[in-house]
Amino acid sequence: MDIKGLVVTIVETIIKVAVLAVVIVYVFRAATQAYDFGYRVFADEPVSASGGRTITVSVAQDASVKEIADMLEEKGLIEDANLFVVQELLSVHHGKIASGIYDLSTEMTAEQMLEVMSPDVDETQEDMGAGDQ
Repeated sequence: MDIKGLVVTIVETIIKVAVLAVVIVYVFRAATQAYDFGYRVFADEPVSASGGRTITVSVAQDASVKEIADMLEEKGLIEDANLFVVQELLSVHHGKIASGIYDLSTEMTAEQMLEVMSPDVDETQEDMGAGDQ
């Protein structure tokens, strides 16, 4: 075997190992970020654990969940709008956010905020029925 062939083989091997290392690092980082995001979806924590502040928000009738999430993030009630969208999608309150004015606190979790902004269908029907009598 000549020297030139040996050098080419060594360089090819180094390049293959470097590419493999980059792929492994990329996959590891992507998996770590995916795990972290998934963990935060189900292990929701409020923005502030104690001494929170109450903020009044207004939800428009035609507001999408993404628009609501962006507004809540802008007001400092949540840390990640995309996370809130996924939490709403997976919650029992999916598609039930009603328009209105709400007092939300930085001590509330996203689930608690969704509960406040999603009136129970049974309560709404009971309120309507009570007025008929």
